[in-house]
Amino acid sequence: MQPSTITMYGTTWCQDCKRAKKFFGEHRIPYDFIDVDHDLDGLRLVEKTNAGKRIIPSIFFQDGTVLIEPSNADLAAKLGLQTRPDCPFYDLVVVGGGPAGLTAAIYAAREGIDTLVVERGGIGGQAGVTERLDNYPGFPEGVGGAEFADRLATQARRFGVELLSADVRSLEVDGQYRVVRLATGDEVRSYAVLLAPGSTYRRLDVPGEEDFIGAGVHFCATCDGPFYRGHEVLVVGGGNSATEEAIFLTKFARHVTIVTRDAHLTSSEVAQEDVRHHPQIDVRYRATVQEFRGNGKLETVVLRDLDTGDIEELHPAAVFLFIGLQPNTGLLGGMLALNEAGFILTGPTLETNMPGVFAAGDARAGSTKQLVSAAGEGATAALMIREYLRGIKEARSAAQELERDVARMMP
Repeated sequence: MQPSTITMYGTTWCQDCKRAKKFFGEHRIPYDFIDVDHDLDGLRLVEKTNAGKRIIPSIFFQDGTVLIEPSNADLAAKLGLQTRPDCPFYDLVVVGGGPAGLTAAIYAAREGIDTLVVERGGIGGQAGVTERLDNYPGFPEGVGGAEFADRLATQARRFGVELLSADVRSLEVDGQYRVVRLATGDEVRSYAVLLAPGSTYRRLDVPGEEDFIGAGVHFCATCDGPFYRGHEVLVVGGGNSATEEAIFLTKFARHVTIVTRDAHLTSSEVAQEDVRHHPQIDVRYRATVQEFRGNGKLETVVLRDLDTGDIEELHPAAVFLFIGLQPNTGLLGGMLALNEAGFILTGPTLETNMPGVFAAGDARAGSTKQLVSAAGEGATAALMIREYLRGIKEARSAAQELERDVARMMP
């Protein structure tokens, strides 16, 4: 991991601090965190910087600038990310900068389709914050998630794709145009939209979970694992993500315990073998988390044995949750058709029930939630969008020809 040049002063309970941590993590930006509840010198610096006030987060950069309670847009601007679109109109707007969205953008741009990608988090999506990708074709030794994401972004820019760091607030149809409204207040119009917002890890929805997110409960080993060097941590889940991230966490943690409600791991056989033979990992089968407890930060995890009903308290420094995915489709409710789990419904051409709006990747109902499949869906969506745009062009040409014929017939 590259050395950090950013220091954030905050607390484990501060919601804006948690948001800033998440932003840095998603963008793979290294930083140091100083908890002013336990660092008197840090608290004094915050007070000195803010004229005696305790305002957090206070974020110090290597060039000497300080951002106080910055928004995500402020952080993006400071880091040199593009936050405003260059143009008011594009042929295609892609919502989501993961493998599906970027692959679609690359294919579309190669066809001469003017393309904008809007991503609220870090380019690369879940793949970008995965320590290592071992099952993507063409990389016999595997490839780091961050490297893979950077390669995708570089390739997209090579073909003229515009990458924007921004939140989408709404999507609607206005005649022949699709209108995407951004949190910045900007409005972007296009002939077509591809929705590839991806997914995030589900939560347990148990008491205390919300209180300790970012303060001992995490969803990204790459982002937060280094903060627990030399400690014991828990990983909840038994699939590929859980086992792979557990192995990664052994680079920092003294010991990792995997907790799964199943009688066996459900990850690939290779991952299971790696876990079984790793001296720093053990597995608790048929157990589930009942509650998180602590005072400001996580101190206790309450487990229940699903076979005996016995309750046990553990005291790890942190818990990492990898228990399945939920689609990032919250903003789409009421705009277009979703299934009961919130995944986007599409037809055989990947078009949704909103004409000119397509979907691909993990957020699409029926997708396999695999990286290589997401890339494949992105390519397929781009080809379907190409045909859709060709139809628009042909219809426009026919209408213009009809107008000329009518004009010639006029006396």
